Amino acid sequence: MYMRSLATFDASGKHLRSGIRATAPHGPAHALDRWLATLIQRTIDAAHVRLRLWDGFTAYERPSDPIGELIIHDRRTLIGLVVNPDVAFGEAYMDGGLDVRGSLERVLEALFRATLAGPPSLRERLATAAALPNTLAASRRNAHEHYDLGNNFYALWLDRDLVYTCAYFETPSMSLDQAQRAKLDLICRKLRLRAGETVIEAGCGWGALAIHMARGYGVRVKAFNISREQLTYARQWAARERLTSRVEFIEDDYRNVSGRFDVFVSVGMLEHVGRRHFQTLGETLRRTLRRDGGRGLLHFIGRDNPRPVSAWIRRRIFPGGYTPTLAEVTSLVLGPAGMSVFDVENLRLHYAQTLAHWADRFAAAAHEVRAAYGESFRRAWELYLAGSQASFATGWMQLFQIVFVPAESAPPSWTRRDRYEASTGAAA
Repeated sequence: MYMRSLATFDASGKHLRSGIRATAPHGPAHALDRWLATLIQRTIDAAHVRLRLWDGFTAYERPSDPIGELIIHDRRTLIGLVVNPDVAFGEAYMDGGLDVRGSLERVLEALFRATLAGPPSLRERLATAAALPNTLAASRRNAHEHYDLGNNFYALWLDRDLVYTCAYFETPSMSLDQAQRAKLDLICRKLRLRAGETVIEAGCGWGALAIHMARGYGVRVKAFNISREQLTYARQWAARERLTSRVEFIEDDYRNVSGRFDVFVSVGMLEHVGRRHFQTLGETLRRTLRRDGGRGLLHFIGRDNPRPVSAWIRRRIFPGGYTPTLAEVTSLVLGPAGMSVFDVENLRLHYAQTLAHWADRFAAAAHEVRAAYGESFRRAWELYLAGSQASFATGWMQLFQIVFVPAESAPPSWTRRDRYEASTGAAA
């Protein structure tokens, strides 16, 4: 089992003894420290968030109380927030150089609204240009970094079926388990699955959708994944359900899919493809999807405008990740593949609610996470979940579902009506 803790490495890969930066008293802030703090405060002032240095100094002058505070414990953190805030904030929170007083998600949401509305910075544009391609080897390595942390880790805070993608809350009072099942069935209804059809799933996670499609709709599924931890779990699940004749979990990359199928579905995988490989994904769709009656669905985190994933997220959480715009997906993936978009839905607020559930469950499991992985790792994932929730709440990130068909094929349904009614095909 892959158990490397982020707590044991610093940003350069150098081993750390404890993983949490020592925060001994740093002495009074110098004039330069106070000047830098004032610069940062001006940047975040519209968020009503107060920056406070280790000696208590703050340049916050608004008459109203702040919604929260950023507590800076040392000069290294302060300088980092000026020079490279995108990375420094995450690194400092992770190793204890920075603390947040107040609701972490609320503070991050306020900061996003106040500071992230402009065009991509020069640093972001350079990062996009310099991004390494997600080759077969790199993709496997990236999946290992994120998904092979151990199934027990994800079981601490995901739903009972280990669905690690946006849920669908038909009503706000739905439990996470109910909303994830509702999401799986919504996908099946959008695809109008019929018994006996063949389905390719690219990036199947722990197997929930493949199992749901085979058990509830009678289709035959070939599910591709490059995470061994996830595949082990999925295969055992299929065996328990006696579905091995209808669901095959294959340890391979989506680029190696062969044959012709009725349906192509990908949930939460497109973010790992990388912009340089969108054409390859399109070629895979063209090669594998049946032209007469075939259809597909892409469910992915996206954006309204092109922008790279946070440098800290790429470093610590999702190496190789890229969240595309709708225009990029239609022009670089679906259009060249000869596919026609049939339906688009944005579920970003559903993802914000999903992340709120995950964050609460993660907080409840803090002791277990800390014991297994260390405090620095726990803080990194706490920040990742809270920041992601804030991103969807503010519209900084989107969650798209696109249904598509080969251009010469008829759409899978005449209207949208049936997809929002209770399904008669899914098992209870």
